[in-house]
Amino acid sequence: MNIKRQGPLAGMKVIELAHIMAGPVCGLMLADMGADVIKVEKIPGGDDSRRFLPPDIDGESAAYMMMNRNKRGIALDLKTAGGKRGLAKLLADADVVTENYRQGTMAKLGLGYGELRKVNPGLIYCAISGFGRTGPYAERGGFDLIAQGMSGLMAMTGEGPGRPPCKIGAPVTDITAGILAAMGVLAAYTHKLKTGQGQVVDTSLFEAGITHTYWQSAIGLATGKAPEPMGSAHPLNGPYQAFQASDGWITVGAANQKNWLNLLAALERPDLGDDPRFADNANRMKNLKALEGVLSEIFTTRTQADWLARLEAAGLPAGPVLDVCQMHEDPQAIARDMVPVVEHSRVGPVKTIGLPVKFSETPGKVLTGAPTFGEHTRDILSEHGLASQADALYAEGAVA
Repeated sequence: MNIKRQGPLAGMKVIELAHIMAGPVCGLMLADMGADVIKVEKIPGGDDSRRFLPPDIDGESAAYMMMNRNKRGIALDLKTAGGKRGLAKLLADADVVTENYRQGTMAKLGLGYGELRKVNPGLIYCAISGFGRTGPYAERGGFDLIAQGMSGLMAMTGEGPGRPPCKIGAPVTDITAGILAAMGVLAAYTHKLKTGQGQVVDTSLFEAGITHTYWQSAIGLATGKAPEPMGSAHPLNGPYQAFQASDGWITVGAANQKNWLNLLAALERPDLGDDPRFADNANRMKNLKALEGVLSEIFTTRTQADWLARLEAAGLPAGPVLDVCQMHEDPQAIARDMVPVVEHSRVGPVKTIGLPVKFSETPGKVLTGAPTFGEHTRDILSEHGLASQADALYAEGAVA
């Protein structure tokens, strides 16, 4: 299958040794922007996300297909001499390699950055781990749950003080680490285009979690007191949270004085503007519980649609609280091509999530479904001058 890649990264070659989520997020971002991302899966079994079942689509893991669309796939057994040779051949002219193995794993295979740069000095070596490649936790494994707990996210998420710690529903440190890795790769690629030199890009789930604490860290560093969970409310501005209408939930962003006055107009409650408890943002935050009580009582008197129409007419940022399936059907998500359909080689058309960055001159695109296990092995071997050795490598069990 010869797919012409499109996007600003067309021509970039990426070897993805990463598995499950953080590394594959990096790969899919690069692939959607035009890079040729070759996913290397282990023998036997492949990426562990292939076994994240249910749900499946005709036997194929929905989780795997989401994280690996737009990539090509090869299966290598890196415990065999042939598998190591095959990977070394792929890396010899690659622009980027991504991996999220434990510290030292690649070096044990003879494929650490020190060895690889001797053959390919322009190689960008992107390592994504739980805690980074330096520091006292460098040897530890890491998962999103652990990173959310240690970065402060779980302590500030939840219904309110005194409640059990709460994980953010999405695996935000996995996803953010992948995005940070892609950002780092692009910065390193810019340096490579100027100098010809590659380098190591190193990020982690822990640091990804920390980046989500900017507001709460600002408060903690200024006051010495860690902010507590506030439900859907904001730690610095109010009212800026979800309220229940008579038939559903809406979000209301009255996060400055102009929007506060717009809100009062929509509510037909100008008298609240004369209440000294709510006169300005400082007083509204000081009396947030009282404000929430007053507004909650008002919002339950009308439907979600009625309130949203009134708030929009008043120029106030607001929106419905959608579940994921409702979001998939939202006209704005569709208009922005955020739920495209791609063709999977075995199960046919599959919906996925699209590229969240648009380019006017070099648009990226989700072109293909995720590879089946080893789907492009023979093609990729041939591209790298190993066509004559393919049968021997299959016989050895080095490829699948």
